[in-house]
Amino acid sequence: MASLEDDIVSEIVSWAEVHKDTRKLARELSKREKFKGIIAITRGGLIPAAIMARELGLKLIDTVCCEAYRDEAAELNGTPVNVMKKATETEDGEGFLLIDDLVDTGTTAKVVREMLPKAYFVTLYAKPEGKPLVDSFVKEVEQETWVFFPWDTQLQYSKPIGTNKG
Repeated sequence: MASLEDDIVSEIVSWAEVHKDTRKLARELSKREKFKGIIAITRGGLIPAAIMARELGLKLIDTVCCEAYRDEAAELNGTPVNVMKKATETEDGEGFLLIDDLVDTGTTAKVVREMLPKAYFVTLYAKPEGKPLVDSFVKEVEQETWVFFPWDTQLQYSKPIGTNKG
């Protein structure tokens, strides 16, 4: 469901959509050779990784923790300023499935790609700037759209549009 508030285009993704889209991706991946395990990019890749592990019958799940945040240095060069942990089970990602919820500008994806160049990299959703960095994704999202995942939101009352008129 898409909404427009204060000129910001947003898309709210439900738990059911995350599950359905992850299973769709799992069906596609099940046609490939079997993966050794999954590497989830935390935090967004954790939920899709759990669903994917179940669907593909994989028990080995590791994480790579990348944090991209804005400060003066980051704004100047646009790169993540803190990479906290590399996946421990592999040097280059060979035979592993690397998963995240969304690739946006590709800032984090570039760093993780360098760390694990042989991993098969998938995301549920991809924006145009980050799309070239992943091997597969389920849906493309416009670059200016802000995606809200179910783990980022809560259900609450909203006033009807008609009551905002003066």
